[in-house]
Amino acid sequence: MISVSVLKQFAFLKDFTNDQLMKLEGLAAEETHKAGTQLYVSGDPARCLYLVEEGKVALFMDNYTGPGKPPMQVTIDMITRGESMGWSAVVEPYLYTLGARCLEDTRLIAFASEKLRDLMEEDCPLGYRIMQATAKVIASRLTHTRIILVGERGLSTLTEY
Repeated sequence: MISVSVLKQFAFLKDFTNDQLMKLEGLAAEETHKAGTQLYVSGDPARCLYLVEEGKVALFMDNYTGPGKPPMQVTIDMITRGESMGWSAVVEPYLYTLGARCLEDTRLIAFASEKLRDLMEEDCPLGYRIMQATAKVIASRLTHTRIILVGERGLSTLTEY
């Protein structure tokens, strides 16, 4: 069982009360994965929201370069200790939008999506906190992706308005 004191260490849960963390504690399960393990691919049903206790996970998307060619995997972000991933577990249509692969031996705290969503329905203030934390993660990933896009395309391709 994952303790409240462990959950408090994650930025995703920083604004949660002890009572809220105690409710989440009952849903938390620990998973360990070896380096190279593919956790999920884009389009898979989002079975869990994850917190990374230890290790490194690459979030990637497949870029199709043409017929008959294998897809090229493009790394979108690296998730390390203290960070979260799998926000699709609480956002419809509950399908992962990226793939995830462990780059190192990794220990995760997993919250099963259906149980988490049920808890969010039962306890609306807790559900609201989870959605606030999820929105912060999504906004951060969007900002990160924009920075990468500008860097890749270069400022010279941007137009002035």
